[in-house]
Amino acid sequence: MAAALRCVLASALVAAAAMAMAADALGVIWGTMSTRRLPPKVVARLLADNGFRKVKIFDADERTMAGLAGTGIETMVAVPNDLLAAVADYGRAREWVRENVTRYAFDGGVDVRFVAVGNEPFLRAYGGAFDRVTVPALRNIQRVLDEAGHGGRVKATVPVNADVYDSPPGDPVPSAGRFRADVAGVMAEVVRFLNRSGALLTVNIYTFLSLYGNDGFPLDYAFFDGGGGGKAKPVVDGRVTYTNVFDANFDTLVSALRRVGLGHLPVMIGEVGWPTDGDRHATPALAERFYAGLLRRLAAGKGTPLRPGARIEVYLFGLIDEDAKSVAPGNFERHWGLFTFDGRPKFPLALRGGRPAMPVPARGVEYLPRRWCVLNPDAAGDDAAGRVADNVGYACGRADCTALGYGCSCGGALDARGNASYAFNAYYQAQGQAESACDFQGLAVVVDEDASRGKCNFSVQVVGSGAPEPAAAAMARTAAVLHCYRNLDLSQSRNLFSHGGGHAHPCAWPRVAAAACWAASAPRPHQCRCGSWPRATAAARRHLAAACRPAAVRASRISPPPHTIPASVAAPPSRTLRWRWLAGSPARARPHRHLAVAASPMPRASHRCLARLTAPACA
Repeated sequence: MAAALRCVLASALVAAAAMAMAADALGVIWGTMSTRRLPPKVVARLLADNGFRKVKIFDADERTMAGLAGTGIETMVAVPNDLLAAVADYGRAREWVRENVTRYAFDGGVDVRFVAVGNEPFLRAYGGAFDRVTVPALRNIQRVLDEAGHGGRVKATVPVNADVYDSPPGDPVPSAGRFRADVAGVMAEVVRFLNRSGALLTVNIYTFLSLYGNDGFPLDYAFFDGGGGGKAKPVVDGRVTYTNVFDANFDTLVSALRRVGLGHLPVMIGEVGWPTDGDRHATPALAERFYAGLLRRLAAGKGTPLRPGARIEVYLFGLIDEDAKSVAPGNFERHWGLFTFDGRPKFPLALRGGRPAMPVPARGVEYLPRRWCVLNPDAAGDDAAGRVADNVGYACGRADCTALGYGCSCGGALDARGNASYAFNAYYQAQGQAESACDFQGLAVVVDEDASRGKCNFSVQVVGSGAPEPAAAAMARTAAVLHCYRNLDLSQSRNLFSHGGGHAHPCAWPRVAAAACWAASAPRPHQCRCGSWPRATAAARRHLAAACRPAAVRASRISPPPHTIPASVAAPPSRTLRWRWLAGSPARARPHRHLAVAASPMPRASHRCLARLTAPACA
């Protein structure tokens, strides 16, 4: 009896230790591309309440870092892609580390553990734009971390997308994995450096994206529950059988590492997740199924066939829905959160091991008053239908209407009037319930009765923290600012801002650049002060590109439908990009004008992003 009791106790201790190890290996990504952000301290408390000990952010924003200060949560900060060329210079790398790591390295500061050097810089869609600067940037950041005394605790890594490795078409199995031919050399440099520095390679794996847009992909193969009853045909690779795409993808990378002699290099998952709206396969039920399998595997320490029993550090993507992200890849982009925009959990999760349970919701959330903007039932007129359509387009160009799409939470749940009301309310809430935001040429009215219908939720937004303007709104404001000035062209721009008598102000073009920089919510506005023309335009370009960075990353994974890319946007024939603009509101169109913007060597995905984020401001 005593022996049996000891056996049971030992088993319980082993299980508890395994769950503790799994929780310690689990992180989450805190994205901030929202029209109205929760206060950083509220989000930091949400992380702590749900047992997250690790978090990844896509920059080192001061407000976000202030929220993390004193929490003890291990943090991965990031150097955005648009700064890779800058930190490839040692002096600039030293400044970056001082501002974003050393600055927070004190008792009660932020526990920075990783610096992500770029985000998927070798994406095929980037056309090699960052190939030459990523490795120098990585070396400089780690060198400066070492010199500053952080190197033993803080490691630089490079998050890569799964498109940097593949298997040959003639042998499509994980054991044949290799690095993509055009980046094989630079990837070998990266992993060898990481091996010498004692860092991990970071890879982003999205099984949902294998399924999205690929009707022939077996649904059950995207999950971890044995193929949902054996419906998905497994992949047989010699003596190994793969029953899910995650294991097959991960082991393809392991094989690629073996080919360069580094099959032992530790790998962590920088992004993995499942969206809950915006596509017929993006549902809370399927997300719950995906996370249940993933978290169960982490708790069991199962590893993968080529790395059995391996402890894999994982960052879930993401924490909260972000309603200002680009939808170029798909409407699901705004619905990756484990929690809704206001911190409400979507489904049960086993975040601490054991049985799944509903996560702890955010505490201390302040909401705007309980009122909604809907289509006025008395709206009439011969042209009412046309005006409604125009204004719905206007609202959805500036707010999140992705739930109205086919197969989405509100798709088919509302009639035409309900769709219009949803769009009007989304815009009204995004604008902080400003009185002028619920007019739409007299077609809308404010009500105090909840307009939600069934599973289609008409939200009331949060008060917000006064955080920097999210990228989509920032880009729209950039377009509006720049469009105020006629004939904006590099050859004529010096005449825009003039003192009395029509004389050009000596800082004319830099002021335009500063306006663009301000509108894009530069993290350090002083960088856009009046200065030399090249420096000011460069500052504007950096921050405009930064606003587009996450969209460019995801746009590269899935080609958006042709109609989402204006025909006038193409690879620039020179150092100037030109877009056609239709100025004014839906009610009053104005003639087309051209806007010339100093072009940076951004990839085509960023061009698409700029076009999508700015065009609504003038449409």
